[in-house]
Amino acid sequence: MSIPSGMIHPDEARQIVLDSISQLPSESVPLTNAAGRVLARDVVARYDYPAFPASTMDGYAIASDDVSPWREITGVQIAGPDLGLTVYPGQTVKIMTGAPLPHGADAIIPIEMVEQADDHIVMPDEAVQPGAFLRQPGSDIRSGQTLITAGALITGVELGLIATMGYDTVSVSRKPRVAVISTGDELVDPGSDLAPGMIPDSNRYSLGAALRTMGAEIVHSSRVGDDVRELAERVTSVRDDIDILVTSGGVSVGDKDVVRMLLGESAEVKFRRVFMKPGKPLTFALDKGLVIFGLPGNPVSSMVSLELFVRPAINKMLGRHPLVPDRVSVTLATDIKPSDRLEFQRVQVTVDESGRLLASSTGNQISSRLASMLNANALIVIDAGTETIPAGTVVPAILLDLPRSAGTK
Repeated sequence: MSIPSGMIHPDEARQIVLDSISQLPSESVPLTNAAGRVLARDVVARYDYPAFPASTMDGYAIASDDVSPWREITGVQIAGPDLGLTVYPGQTVKIMTGAPLPHGADAIIPIEMVEQADDHIVMPDEAVQPGAFLRQPGSDIRSGQTLITAGALITGVELGLIATMGYDTVSVSRKPRVAVISTGDELVDPGSDLAPGMIPDSNRYSLGAALRTMGAEIVHSSRVGDDVRELAERVTSVRDDIDILVTSGGVSVGDKDVVRMLLGESAEVKFRRVFMKPGKPLTFALDKGLVIFGLPGNPVSSMVSLELFVRPAINKMLGRHPLVPDRVSVTLATDIKPSDRLEFQRVQVTVDESGRLLASSTGNQISSRLASMLNANALIVIDAGTETIPAGTVVPAILLDLPRSAGTK
């Protein structure tokens, strides 16, 4: 099906977004504040690790070519400072896991492999090979080795490796600073009394929470009515403090669509409508360095648009890789009815007995039903059409990176 005039394909829209975004500067943070940040520079090993031959077992340090049937225990080397002990012929040093190997020894024999007395051990008949139960210098990490490449998300594993190399700070990309503004005369704050025709402002909270999980810093969150002057004043008050403005609502063609009217005055609008469902009325614009996403007001439309366009933009600002998640192939658990646009339906993907990824719908897919995202861990991509797609058909899916909670379909 051809794309109607005035709309663009979601892939084209996403590329326009990415082409308009630059990576933000880096900053140095202590390791205690680095979890969840994106690495701005490669982490290179400063030295071999381990830096010394270390025991991998509790046991006894021996010289493997010593043929003595028993060995006198002359000392104990624990994990910690090298005590400078030496193993001579007919001798051994008791050693703990992780402890440095005493001089004169070239192997470890585990405790359970010997007979022990108060001051000596009796060796087994089997020969012990040089290097047995030893971790050699540089066997884990070599000096100069690139351990973690820029663009990686820093988790506990990355933090452990960075600390292992003796770094107490790490270079990370600055978080994108974002303002989230909901628009609409019908909105009230959660907890307020609902007069007829009024609804709680939920988008501001769902969008803000999702943006934080993407690595953004929310520096402003508010709502305004359908008043272009009020919106302009709000944006002016925060624009010097933000990199991205995310609005919800007011982007269609109605008389009260204030975001459309505001951007029409000064911003460079890149696109206004995308050939997709949900989320057709989606505006992307630039205004003197400010990146603006005018998202639809329907809750699902705004969240799906956030995943497809804002997340890649934030990833590029952070230098995070990959910018766009890979698509996987999933098998439909039920029949799917396509629409007149490329559709991103919310599904829960599980693995069946044969190892297939099975996609089950989260229920009614109307764009006002935010509950359709409650159990969703993927978006299936359904081409525009008129023929029902039967269960068992393999379709592409985008795996979602947002935490999910249990709930009803």
